[in-house]
Amino acid sequence: MKTGYSILCMLFVALNYAVAPQAAAPPPQRPISVPLDTLVATPPTAVRANGKVHLVYEMSATNFGRQDCSLVRIEALSSDGKAIAQFEGDDLKNMLSRPGVPPETDKFKIAAGLRAIAFIWLTLDEQTPVPSHITHRIAVKIGDFPEEMIVATPRVPVAKNPVVISPPLKGDGWLAANGPSNTSGHRRAMLPVDGAAHIAQRFAIDWVQKRDDGKTFTGDSKDNKNYRCYGADALAVADGVVVATKDGIPENIPGATSRAVPITLETVGGNHVILDIGSGNFAFYAHLQPGSLRVKLGDKVRKGQVLGLVGNSGNSTEPHLHFHISNGNSPLGSDGLPYQLAEFEVQGKGTAWKASQATAPQKHRLEIPTENDVVRFLP
Repeated sequence: MKTGYSILCMLFVALNYAVAPQAAAPPPQRPISVPLDTLVATPPTAVRANGKVHLVYEMSATNFGRQDCSLVRIEALSSDGKAIAQFEGDDLKNMLSRPGVPPETDKFKIAAGLRAIAFIWLTLDEQTPVPSHITHRIAVKIGDFPEEMIVATPRVPVAKNPVVISPPLKGDGWLAANGPSNTSGHRRAMLPVDGAAHIAQRFAIDWVQKRDDGKTFTGDSKDNKNYRCYGADALAVADGVVVATKDGIPENIPGATSRAVPITLETVGGNHVILDIGSGNFAFYAHLQPGSLRVKLGDKVRKGQVLGLVGNSGNSTEPHLHFHISNGNSPLGSDGLPYQLAEFEVQGKGTAWKASQATAPQKHRLEIPTENDVVRFLP
């Protein structure tokens, strides 16, 4: 009897165990905090372009946690806490960069230990005063926790009164190729130099000169002398001191891939001049003709003085003047700063612009030209 009783008891226990419901999995635990370290390494200086004020800067976000951290939304707030702009969806995706990861990587998802960089360009309404600082609210999702979490970032100071310069060139038909915009190649050219990442070319412009037919050259496109801007005077944009020069680099044959010398940090700007124009501003003139430099290291120059002649040396596809202002005397190991021209005219816009399409020139004062503006420089 004891044996039968034991068998029945064991069967009863087994049956009850088999039909017992599984315990529900515990819900995902809410993370203690958002594990992002955010940094705006170069705070913006408000600059005017196209009649409005713009704030241009980058914010990096590094995931210090062990779970994926997915960006949902970035909101920029002015000093009074009012929203200036909000970025999400495709708008956010298009302003994100993921250094060091494959291009097919989900831009929103920052894996453990990795980083995303948001290239931010804020355009203020005419009614919005320039804030003394900006802050950000970032919405993210962490791991499998289903709810959004919000992190408020530290205040970022906003500087005002960018340096005002005179033209680096003279004449008309100058196209601001790769000029200031949030998508130009110069804008996104973040390069680590000497242990720190910089965007020296944040506001750089490749000045090429259009002919009446819309082309930059006539005849044989492989001959530098056939380009309208070849040999143009590169002019000092302000009084200053020559703090760096490079000469003796041979010129390229015009073309997308033809380079006369290997491109390194020493040769990327070709024959060039850097001027210290004061208050932490350095003007960089690149791709000049070999042997054309009119100044040497230590020279004091005056606004409008000829520094050299426009050419096609260094990392250049055709004759043009690469010009930018940065906070140091290194072509790439410094950070680009905005500037404003005292006065210029916009004749038109676009890489396909022709003189026959010109309308009445629009005069701009204390502004920076933007990408693909066609400009007439005023003395």
